[in-house]
Amino acid sequence: MNIFRILGDLCHLLALIILLMKIWKSKSCNGISGKSQLLFALVFTTRYLDLFTSFISIYNTVMKVIFLICAYVTIYLIYVKLRKTYNSENDTFRMEFLLVPVVGLAFLENYAFTPLEILWTFSIYLEAVAILPQLFMITKTGEAESITTHYLFFLGLYRLLYLGNWIWRYYTEKFCDRIAVVSGVVQTIFYFDFFYLYVTKVLRGKKLSLPMPV
Repeated sequence: MNIFRILGDLCHLLALIILLMKIWKSKSCNGISGKSQLLFALVFTTRYLDLFTSFISIYNTVMKVIFLICAYVTIYLIYVKLRKTYNSENDTFRMEFLLVPVVGLAFLENYAFTPLEILWTFSIYLEAVAILPQLFMITKTGEAESITTHYLFFLGLYRLLYLGNWIWRYYTEKFCDRIAVVSGVVQTIFYFDFFYLYVTKVLRGKKLSLPMPV
């Protein structure tokens, strides 16, 4: 544990709480990509199977359980309780374009050819691209509510802080998880344009708007 990981975990948790509060208070899922939330739920489910096989710490266990609960509550709100407010016509990203290559890569590039290890690797690769349906949805609609952008900002900040965590661990422990690092870098890159727009527009009280795709 180090300060980068702790702050990263807190930003990740804050992002999930912001999203749930947005949905619950507004009683609407408008602007939220259900497909991204499904992918994130799949990420947590396949990564945290070790809850049944090993114990690391109370902190580790509690955080994993919270992330799983938040993910599935969000899916329930989007697809069941508030499904009439879900903007499915704009949530059109083809998930198979992400899932098929990620599954293939998990089988080809992993640390051990065992079910749990392949599923863990799959979750790492999938997390790197799980946000794409949400970003695509924002691009398609041309704008996003400020609360949605706050969610995305803290989600991106979580990934950025985890890069700091890996750098710290490399210099202090000589530990380097190349799969997690490369996937984390790829995921962080997806947020760069959003970070710029967040700082230049949202923090100045302007509404985030993106150009329609050509």
